[in-house]
Amino acid sequence: MSVNIAKPIIKQIKDSRDALDFFETVSLPAEDEKTQKIIMNFPTVYIHNWQESGNFEVYVGESNDIFKRTRQHYDAASDKKRWQSKLVEKDASLFIIGHEHFNKSLTLDIENRLMHYMMSVDRVKHVHNLRDNPQTSYYPMEELDDIFRKIWKGLRRENKELFPTESKIKDSAIYKASPLHKLTKDQEKARDLIIQKVFKAIDNGETKQLIFIDGEAGTGKTVLNSSTFYELYCLAEENNKELSCHLLVNHDEQITVYEQIADKLGLTEKYGKVVSKPTTFINNHTEDDPVDVAFIDEAHLLLTQGKQSYRGENQLKDIIDRAKVTVVMFDENQILTTEQFWEAQILEKYRSQAKLGNNYIVFDKQLRMQVNPETMDWIDSFTKLGQLKKIPKDLGGYSIKVFDTPENLDIEIQKKAKDGDSELSRVIATYDWEYSSINKPPNHLLKYWEVLIGTWHKPWNRELESELSRKEKREIRGLAWAEQPQTIKEVGSTFTIQGFDLNYAGVILGPSVKYRNGKIIFDPSASHNDKAIRNRTLSDGTKQKFGQTLIQHEVRVLMTRGVNGMYIYACDPELRQALLEAAK
Repeated sequence: MSVNIAKPIIKQIKDSRDALDFFETVSLPAEDEKTQKIIMNFPTVYIHNWQESGNFEVYVGESNDIFKRTRQHYDAASDKKRWQSKLVEKDASLFIIGHEHFNKSLTLDIENRLMHYMMSVDRVKHVHNLRDNPQTSYYPMEELDDIFRKIWKGLRRENKELFPTESKIKDSAIYKASPLHKLTKDQEKARDLIIQKVFKAIDNGETKQLIFIDGEAGTGKTVLNSSTFYELYCLAEENNKELSCHLLVNHDEQITVYEQIADKLGLTEKYGKVVSKPTTFINNHTEDDPVDVAFIDEAHLLLTQGKQSYRGENQLKDIIDRAKVTVVMFDENQILTTEQFWEAQILEKYRSQAKLGNNYIVFDKQLRMQVNPETMDWIDSFTKLGQLKKIPKDLGGYSIKVFDTPENLDIEIQKKAKDGDSELSRVIATYDWEYSSINKPPNHLLKYWEVLIGTWHKPWNRELESELSRKEKREIRGLAWAEQPQTIKEVGSTFTIQGFDLNYAGVILGPSVKYRNGKIIFDPSASHNDKAIRNRTLSDGTKQKFGQTLIQHEVRVLMTRGVNGMYIYACDPELRQALLEAAK
């Protein structure tokens, strides 16, 4: 289709009244008739951009009259509190984008996607006018992807720093967690329900309301979470209402991503710290003065037992006590440590509380992994039932490959990472080799904590950071582990990869995953994950081990990271042979 679609018109000018006047009266009349007609008479999309401390700020918009609209922006530039003042102060430039097929609906969708992309660019620190308005059905909706691709390529020719490759954008953690994704029907329905319940609770003075969303990895919970969180702030601003929303997650890497999103959206600047870890939120708020809404992403990571930094007994209870409405995104199959373990009767109590208020939602459609049902069934059978089925021949565009050595798996993942469409490919492994973020390896001959299999070895995640120069450290600041270039030489664990996507995941199943008598065995005695294999004191005072279940969850987290494929190597000889047979 794309060969039949005309190239977009992209004009870059200095962002000033004089430059606009010159473009309108001199440059444009000198253009061909078609270009004049499209820019003068068709809707256009535009991007104001300027540099601030070496990084970019942008404003993305669309208009039926680019000249009138831009002059309105210049008229507002005298107000120093508004973004328009930067157009004068910062030597800004303006991109004007036109196309012969542009109509109102198409330009709104192009504007939405540009905002989404721009927010995901590392060098862009603030995107103004971030309110999306996705369109549903119009002509020529089927041309949107092709036209946008041509626009982005054209913009990239003008400025590669401001407009990196599409694959780099789509691989970024910010893009994947962005509130500007076009939602599925199920996500829209859930978002509308949450918003309705929130405003009802606030208007009626209700407190301790719980909305519970159950869904496995890749079913769209994070996008629902961030989208609803942001939409509530937008609605409150539109209606001149005060609103206090907080987004909580108990994961270091994801906190960084959400903080960056809040900064780029301008939420931090307007409302202060709206993203935090659960313990910080609990310590900074009281039952006497509850916030309006607390959103909890990855709620399965909440602590259900006290530890050094958290003195309570159940973080979810403490958060519910401090919010009028609490919205949780939960996946039981991603609980990884004993202090996160939920006793069945306690978890069911919260689910029942949500069900009583018609506040319980289940997400069950796989959105992350490009898999067909048969391939998903193979992964489910392995990770949930301990069954090793024959690997399906038709994987629906997904790739599963089994390797007989870690070297060969590593080589293939490195090849994928060199491909522009699959740069986000990494080796990850079960926590079956020693690691400490505090101490150095006891063996003075070892420079790093490593994953060691025969003669093949590779440092664990975060080990190579210390080797980077100051400049390199600055460049990776704020990037998720898998986005950092040096991590292709490391092995990731659940602690760095949980909640994030890879293009291809090279999964090393360590000695804790075995195959005996036709069954996959999860063996805690071979694991180095102390947080998974130690005793847990239950509410009745008894102690119990849950290592087998938690290692099973660990394997599922690793095996559901790859969007396009998974490469597997098993240390256990029997499992390795069984996998090789299953792949024939």
